[in-house]
Amino acid sequence: MTAIYSRLLLAASLLAGMIISLDTHAADDHAELVRQVMQTEAAFARTMEVRDHKAFTEFLADETIFFSTKKVLHGKQEVAAAWKRFYEGPAAPFSWAPETVEVLESGKLALSSGPVRDPQGKLVASFTSIWRQESPGVWRIIFDKGNDVCDCAKP
Repeated sequence: MTAIYSRLLLAASLLAGMIISLDTHAADDHAELVRQVMQTEAAFARTMEVRDHKAFTEFLADETIFFSTKKVLHGKQEVAAAWKRFYEGPAAPFSWAPETVEVLESGKLALSSGPVRDPQGKLVASFTSIWRQESPGVWRIIFDKGNDVCDCAKP
């Protein structure tokens, strides 16, 4: 009986070790996905800073949807055309940076959000973007929405 108990205990210990290892591996994988999306959003924002409209369009999924103040923009071509005006001229009219990134456990979709600032650095809006992993390490934006900053009195 003791030999069977010892084998069961050994098997349970091995199984527990594998589960811990898998959990650690999964946490490492998730952290890597968060890092990827954070870097992708930052690179996307850098296209505005360096005035590179062509690079901006490379981050857009073919079926992307951007919510603008006037209408909803559908598809890579429509978004690229509407945003071209923001890339004209020597100075960026605004900037943005990721502050928060969350990735689904499946690793297929991610949300990024953060502040939007005017050229003087004043907070003027916030953005929320949804990213889809199209291939390992390649993220494309599928939804984007900006929101004005509320000057509401806080309780």
